[in-house]
Amino acid sequence: MTDVPRHSLRPSETGEPSITALTTPDDTAKAVVIYSGGMDSYTVLHRALRAGFDVHALSFHYGQRHSRELETASQVCQQLGVAHQVVDIRAIHGLIGNSALTDTERDMPGGDYDADNMAATVVPNRNMILLSLAIGHAINIGANVCFYGAHGGDHVLYPDCRPEFVEGVNAVAAIADFNPVRIAAPYLYASKHEILADGLSMGLDYAQTWTCYLGGKHACGQCGSCRERLAAFAAQGIDDPLTYVAPEKMP
Repeated sequence: MTDVPRHSLRPSETGEPSITALTTPDDTAKAVVIYSGGMDSYTVLHRALRAGFDVHALSFHYGQRHSRELETASQVCQQLGVAHQVVDIRAIHGLIGNSALTDTERDMPGGDYDADNMAATVVPNRNMILLSLAIGHAINIGANVCFYGAHGGDHVLYPDCRPEFVEGVNAVAAIADFNPVRIAAPYLYASKHEILADGLSMGLDYAQTWTCYLGGKHACGQCGSCRERLAAFAAQGIDDPLTYVAPEKMP
């Protein structure tokens, strides 16, 4: 297996590199990547491929209000020749449906990411549920590492993207089965623009991603996810390849 540059697991505010080590000597050749079709997991997917893993990508349909990301994920994996499953878990929608991401009757909040205006987008226990399924799949195929795209910009809002959560779920995944699985979040301390910079260094085409919380023909440019994405591209001094709704046409 080909390794990639390793970095210490340190918060970015220390001034040290914020992208954590991708591989360990005990990793199997196979790895599971939770792949939504968005920017972060798209970059994680390619990092895992660059590291030499035989990637098995999992996407989940849990009743989110649109399927644009899932369609994008399927197209990318088909182009790359990566094993990919879209797992339909919509049967649990009634258990976790109290979110603007899963309830089309609720308004989607706009504005930048912060706890005050974006709390409505939290899907109850989402990453715990998805990681649990991904861990089971990893064990089933003989993999002992599972990647997901938690990043530093999520910490303020999403508890299941914080370092404490990753540490805790790793402890559980080590004892939940006779076959321990490592949960890897290589961008845990990285900002969105640092993730983008890493992807651009690999020559990735971010037109092959979907970030908007809405599933329109074009990205809305107003939801927190769009605004964070646009800020990342602005920080890199380049234009986002996605097409956005013109401001005068916004509802």
